[in-house]
Amino acid sequence: MDLRILVVEDEPEMAALLARGLRHEGYVVDLADNGIDAITLSNGEPYDIAVLDVMLPGMSGFELCRRLREQVQGIAILLLTARDAVDDRIRGLDAGADDYLTKPFAFAELAARLRALRRRDSIGATRLDLDVGSLHIDLIRREITCAGRQLRLSRTEFDLLRLLADNVDRVVPRADILESLWGSADHIDANIVDQYVSYVRRKLDAVEAPVRITTSRGVGFQLVAIPS
Repeated sequence: MDLRILVVEDEPEMAALLARGLRHEGYVVDLADNGIDAITLSNGEPYDIAVLDVMLPGMSGFELCRRLREQVQGIAILLLTARDAVDDRIRGLDAGADDYLTKPFAFAELAARLRALRRRDSIGATRLDLDVGSLHIDLIRREITCAGRQLRLSRTEFDLLRLLADNVDRVVPRADILESLWGSADHIDANIVDQYVSYVRRKLDAVEAPVRITTSRGVGFQLVAIPS
């Protein structure tokens, strides 16, 4: 079954390049140049992935991301942005984005990121849930709760925490995290692992989760329970 991608980009040349490249990769691609048209298309088509430019006329990519996350069950969302500020990346992830790319980027990296998003639903599919202390990870609903409080994570953040929880009290090498979540490292900066670890740490701290992610310098990361 062909996967459907909604590309929302208001620069005609960029939109055409993305559409051509993604169709060559085997995707069915629809284009929109603004948020309203994108919402209209999403109401009529079951999209698997959305690739959204942040700087759109009218409705921003952040707001569009939030609306798609609420309206389209199971959709994966990747943001494209010319901004490289940490606050913008965090804002996108908080809006529900699963990943982001900063312009300019190589199409090969975009293709690799999308392949990684496609693989993630199959990770850990044989298990129903994971528990680390009072942190509960529902692998079917893709929900995480801590003492009854829901932890809102993007798809990528969820998969990172799930991987660490599946190896609780063991150091997971940075290279293994990169391979598991993003696939081949050929087109992806390894520093992205550190960035996502920092995002997850911040959200764990916000709900006072009884776990912490420790760093093993030069090796990787480890999830450990905090004694009560």
